[in-house]
Amino acid sequence: MFLRKTACAAGLALLTLLTAASHAATNGQDLRAGKTLHLFLSTSETGLDPAVASDLASLNLMENVFDPLLRYDYLARPLKLQGNTARGLPTVEDGGLTYTFRIQPGVFFTPDPAFKGQRREVTAQDYVYSLTRLYDPALKSPWLFLLEDKLLGDAALKSNFSYDTPIAGLQALDKYTLRIRLNGIDPNFLFYLAMPATGVVAREVAEAYKAPGQIGNHPVGTGPFMITEWKRSDKIVLQANPDFRATVFHTDAATLGAMPPAEQAIAKSLEGQHLPLVERIEVRIVEEYQSRMLGFLKGEFDYLEQVPESLTDMVLLNGGLKPELAAKGITLERFPVLQTYYMWMNMDDPVLGGYSKPKLALRRAIALSYNSREDIALLKKGLALPAQSPLPPNVLGYDKAYRSPVSYDPVLARALLDRFGYKTGADGFRTQPDGTPLILTMHTEPSTVGRLRDELWRRNLNAIGLRVEFKSDKKTEIIKASRLGKVQMFETNWVADFPDGDNFMQLLYGPNSGRANYARFNLPDYNKRYEEARLLSDTPRRRSLYFDLWQLIHAYTPWVLLTHPISADLQQPWLKNYRRHPVEFTSWRYLDVDMTRGRPAAK
Repeated sequence: MFLRKTACAAGLALLTLLTAASHAATNGQDLRAGKTLHLFLSTSETGLDPAVASDLASLNLMENVFDPLLRYDYLARPLKLQGNTARGLPTVEDGGLTYTFRIQPGVFFTPDPAFKGQRREVTAQDYVYSLTRLYDPALKSPWLFLLEDKLLGDAALKSNFSYDTPIAGLQALDKYTLRIRLNGIDPNFLFYLAMPATGVVAREVAEAYKAPGQIGNHPVGTGPFMITEWKRSDKIVLQANPDFRATVFHTDAATLGAMPPAEQAIAKSLEGQHLPLVERIEVRIVEEYQSRMLGFLKGEFDYLEQVPESLTDMVLLNGGLKPELAAKGITLERFPVLQTYYMWMNMDDPVLGGYSKPKLALRRAIALSYNSREDIALLKKGLALPAQSPLPPNVLGYDKAYRSPVSYDPVLARALLDRFGYKTGADGFRTQPDGTPLILTMHTEPSTVGRLRDELWRRNLNAIGLRVEFKSDKKTEIIKASRLGKVQMFETNWVADFPDGDNFMQLLYGPNSGRANYARFNLPDYNKRYEEARLLSDTPRRRSLYFDLWQLIHAYTPWVLLTHPISADLQQPWLKNYRRHPVEFTSWRYLDVDMTRGRPAAK
């Protein structure tokens, strides 16, 4: 009798929950009706193919259109992974070599003619196909390093690639069960499966738009939003995916209790809500810093991440938000970005590349000419830390006590150049050791800050007798040329894809040349140590290897290490639930707008 009553009560409870969930799903669409986020991206997008795109703008968009197996808990700190299309985290066996994922039933791709009118559900085989795409030599995926030599049997994909070549490391055991097996333990492997690069793509779509680059123009995903309007390098409109699986926000009691008060308030606001919370997102491409700032101050954008250093005087006073902005309800948050700025030099370039002592001396002199104190004080407006190693604070492997042996020293830079035959001519500029003119070419972005940085570099380099010319172009074009080895030097930055030092140290691994290794640095001593380090978690042995790797970077100088930014983020009073995530690019699915808070009328 007791069992019957319990079963009856459980059945009634389940019925109540299902009814409530159905009601909430309907109300979720009703509640988001008419709500629009107004946002901007700072650079143009290249194309929305998870296997190919690596620029920041495209990653922002793909994160909301495509679905990897896992994603991060929005508010949990320290960072915590959770299931996305997978039902929670995988089962891990064989000491960390075998991962088994259970795919949620009822995850559907957005409609596309490639599906011939059929509703297309995601299966485990779709993830097999999508991860295999990273190996496709025709795509030249910059993300291959995530899986290369790690999946059991992937040599077959590299030697004679075919999408129909089965490998032991990547198998669909049934419709909803995916098994991944590794050659060796990789402590960061699950992080890779929360990145846009491992988002699921339908084979029918990829084959329907198989002309080079075309799939990137036809994004068909399973995420919370779908793209409904796309004017390249200008405006992108995303609409809430009406077929998005029921996704209800929940924070467990332990995680909630560990949160600071501000995060607790957001968690409580989101609890039980169906995601996403807005109906529409309008994204503008705004490359000029001043246009972004003015647009935000006029209420055209809902938030502004990383106030441009050159424009801090418009919004900050004595390190805080100006009173007149605070009076409007605008808020300021400082955020330590998992990001490193560096200037890389092409190791294959005939002028400054190579591993001979004169070339090392030239690159070291360039590094010694960089005045980080001036950069941080005048251009960064104090919103940065000097980079001592490639790793920013809060990344596993970061050593706060480590100090670079290379610092601003123009006297030593000039002495090095003198010693290795870079003589000064009558015009005050140096020649190469063979007497030919020495002219450096630095690519740069056509923006106000880009021009300010050009002047910093011109002044620093001229002070040690080096002539430099600047070639201005859009960052997307510079990156394309960089992968082909056609750029001599360029100042750029890397934002962590996952919160581990390996994500930064792989940028100088020789086999990644032409992909993320823009410097084309290929040193056997570095490669050997990196290959050992990447198999280790944050242990004393890995920290020792990282110390050696940093010393090799300083010795050969493929990079000039610059800064780690501290972001000053602004938020409008009508925006709800905004919190910057250390790794994920966007928080769009969690954001809401309060239509009663005086938001300007849409134009």
